Amino acid sequence: MKSFSEISLKNKIFFSILAVILIISVAIAFLARWILISSLLSELELRGFAIARTIAEHGSGYVLDRNYPQLLSLIFDGAQVKERKHLIDYIFIVDQENRVLSHTFTHAFPDELRLANQIPANDNKSVRLLAVGKQAAYDIAIPINEGLYRIGTVHVGLNKGHIENLVSKLRFTFLGFISLVIVIVFIVSHRIAKYITRPISRLTEISDELSRGNFEIELDRGSASVGWEPSDCPAYVNLDLRCSHFDGSLGSGEGLHSAPTNMRMCQQCVFYRKRGGDEVAQLADSFHNMVWSIKLYRRRLHESEEKYRSLFDSGPDAIFVVDGNTLGIIDANPRAVELYGYQKSELITKSFLELSPNHGRSHGISFAKETDARGCVLYQKVLHQKKGDKPFFVNLNARHISLKGKPTIIVAATDITEIVEKDAQLIQASKMKSLGEMSAGIAHELNQPLNAIKMGSDFLTMMMERSLEIPKDQLQLVATEMSIQVDRAADIINTLRAFGRKADLITEKVDINKAVRQVLSIVGKQLELENISIRIELAEEISPILAHYNRLQQVFFNLVVNARDAIKAKNEIELQNTGGLITIRSHESGSQVVAEIHDNGTGIQEAVREKIFEPFFTTKEASQCMGLGLAITYGIVKDYGGDIQVLGREGEGATFVVSFSSAA
Repeated sequence: MKSFSEISLKNKIFFSILAVILIISVAIAFLARWILISSLLSELELRGFAIARTIAEHGSGYVLDRNYPQLLSLIFDGAQVKERKHLIDYIFIVDQENRVLSHTFTHAFPDELRLANQIPANDNKSVRLLAVGKQAAYDIAIPINEGLYRIGTVHVGLNKGHIENLVSKLRFTFLGFISLVIVIVFIVSHRIAKYITRPISRLTEISDELSRGNFEIELDRGSASVGWEPSDCPAYVNLDLRCSHFDGSLGSGEGLHSAPTNMRMCQQCVFYRKRGGDEVAQLADSFHNMVWSIKLYRRRLHESEEKYRSLFDSGPDAIFVVDGNTLGIIDANPRAVELYGYQKSELITKSFLELSPNHGRSHGISFAKETDARGCVLYQKVLHQKKGDKPFFVNLNARHISLKGKPTIIVAATDITEIVEKDAQLIQASKMKSLGEMSAGIAHELNQPLNAIKMGSDFLTMMMERSLEIPKDQLQLVATEMSIQVDRAADIINTLRAFGRKADLITEKVDINKAVRQVLSIVGKQLELENISIRIELAEEISPILAHYNRLQQVFFNLVVNARDAIKAKNEIELQNTGGLITIRSHESGSQVVAEIHDNGTGIQEAVREKIFEPFFTTKEASQCMGLGLAITYGIVKDYGGDIQVLGREGEGATFVVSFSSAA
């Protein structure tokens, strides 16, 4: 059975049909042979009895009359008629005392035959196989009766060799018949098996080609589709067309029409079919439909791959394929090679974290987790390094996908170095402009320690010119005060230098209160000169945030200046100079560190509330402001992951609320 299970289906069907028909044919043939041979033997035996009875009936008178010549003529005529001479081997007649009266032997009568086959007393015939010389014969004995008395016996010997020759001819005929049946059954079974398995054989050939990746194999569509070409299918030509067979069922209706799902059904589909008939034909149809769907799918997939491969290769941004587990670079497009200065083979051997070595470890942990949890994630102004440790800034768009069953991250890196530099220049220009506006307050702030130093130096000079002795305690007091004022002036200058210096995009833990105080040390005196009071309500202990002092100072500087301008605008509207109040608070709210800058100026109109952070938007005259202060402030806050909101109504002042995540 194991060897039978390993042969093809066609041979299984062939051998099964052949075996069944052969068994039936052989059984019928042997049954017919047995019947015919038995009938032949019975017929020959009956013929022998008939010959013997005929001779017994006609020879009884010759026996009584002892007319042996006529008796001899009778038995010779009975033995030589037509074909009897081949069947009858001998005929002889004996009397009651078993004396031979006549016989057909051409030689001396074999005396052993005389008593070899005697008829039993209670029977009227006897058949026995006897040896006659070198031959054998079936001896048939029939009594010769006259009335109620037996007067003799007729013996007819049927030639056994002739009978066996007839049987052999009959056997040969049946053997030929069986052979012919076998040949016919062989041919018919082979053709039937081939016809039944032809579709399956074709499906096997197609499957083998598909397994080799050959999806362009020609499909046998039958006589109904002669001359059919793939280009005849609208869905094959236009891959954007959604086929109802391929993309889903369409529903009821006729002709060409579109369903709500934007799928299309042809009135007469040139390919998809489902014929009736046997299961093999239906299987073939289903298989061909499946292969055609695969061809359509591969065509769509190939075009999609080509499209996205071209986007990958020719995209203006650097694109990386990163392992989601190890963050190793799997692939990179030509723009990545050009931007980072590495060969593609060098990039593939690196971890993506190595492109940002100073911040790679902490950034990489959040990078892997956030892309996995949130899908597409944007990381702005990330510092990366080109080959040779050349720094530059990029925006990263990362998305988590599954590639070949493994978690993978697609990262697009946009070079924003030029934009960052221009932003830095713009911020620097804004700083210088603001410092210029605050020059009077800064000068006054510097004049105080300078005046104290001047007074101390004048006192010492006067005492020396008059040759007066300076008491030790006075000298120490003057020297100490001058030193304090020098330190104060140095602090003011250092603060101005730090504020005016071009800021970096690196982050560090900073104290928001310290940044506020540094700004107030610069602008505080100017605000006093303009009759604007400052109320400081800073939390005594507050958690640090991740930012940079210089850029954080710029945020509070711009907000304080904006509050000053709102107060001045209100005074101009009311035609009075009653001054104003700016309140600066800081506190923690959950995991957020919050700073609030409130003024009692003009407030903000509801119509412009959503626009105040847009670049170049301003409610002032163009000659007075370019509308970049709040836009710069908004950008810096967002760079550090913070948020800024504006509260208040027109005429009631405004409150700017800046919040950052705690870095504690």
